Amino acid sequence: MIWTTESDATGGGSTLGAVSDSTVRADGAQQLPLTGERTVPGIAEENYWFRRHEVVYRDMLQRCADRTVLEAGAGEGYGADMIADVATRVIGLDYDESAVAHIRARYPRVDIRQGNLAELPLDDASVDAVVNFQVIEHLWDQAQFLRECHRVLTPGGELLISTPNRITFSPGRDTPLNPFHTRELDAAELTELLEDAGFRVELMTGVHHGDTLRTLDAKHGGSFIDAQIERALAGEPWPDELTTDVAAITSDDFALFPENIDDSLDLVAIAVKDPAP
Repeated sequence: MIWTTESDATGGGSTLGAVSDSTVRADGAQQLPLTGERTVPGIAEENYWFRRHEVVYRDMLQRCADRTVLEAGAGEGYGADMIADVATRVIGLDYDESAVAHIRARYPRVDIRQGNLAELPLDDASVDAVVNFQVIEHLWDQAQFLRECHRVLTPGGELLISTPNRITFSPGRDTPLNPFHTRELDAAELTELLEDAGFRVELMTGVHHGDTLRTLDAKHGGSFIDAQIERALAGEPWPDELTTDVAAITSDDFALFPENIDDSLDLVAIAVKDPAP
């Protein structure tokens, strides 16, 4: 995602990409403003981050089939709408009232609600799956949130969760690079949090660059991500070639696999609420 820098968050400085006040996409559809806190579809310079999120929805979609699903932290709503293609019912939850209003208007298949992720407004054992992609790193009380996920899941239900890999996302830093993040995690830390909340971790896998993106890494000085960030921080229009390369990325250009987990870009876990013995 493209985020504001710490100086910009207080009213000055530059952004990692332009923060948009527009509410209309290039295709004429309504969209939320690009504030930097969440990714949104339909913006060329944002496309890398959008597709990096989209691939996780795509690859985890089968786990939502014929289930009642809660998306905790629904953001723009595109993911909840993807889940609605296969799920029996999709409940969306977000703290941001503008996001709730946007989802209600744009994605009518989603039962969207406003609420706090630390106190999920659902009954015990009321959903079969909880989806939480690229959200837990924003939360102040991550352990409480995971306990709430465990509470609302039916026995045998699954929490599907993704988050930036701290080792590669904010390398060598004591605090997250993204000012919207409170705490980033590595695979061991995420596993510990999930197990402490009562989950059994069935799978810990990671998002990696595929062949096309590895080629773009080499083309853009060793890191396609850094090339985007550097141009955005410069506060100048992006070179046409970089914009074209970013806009052409699809979810197929990423791969999910469990090997070399500490080298992954994002962590993706399937955590199960086992029935009581």
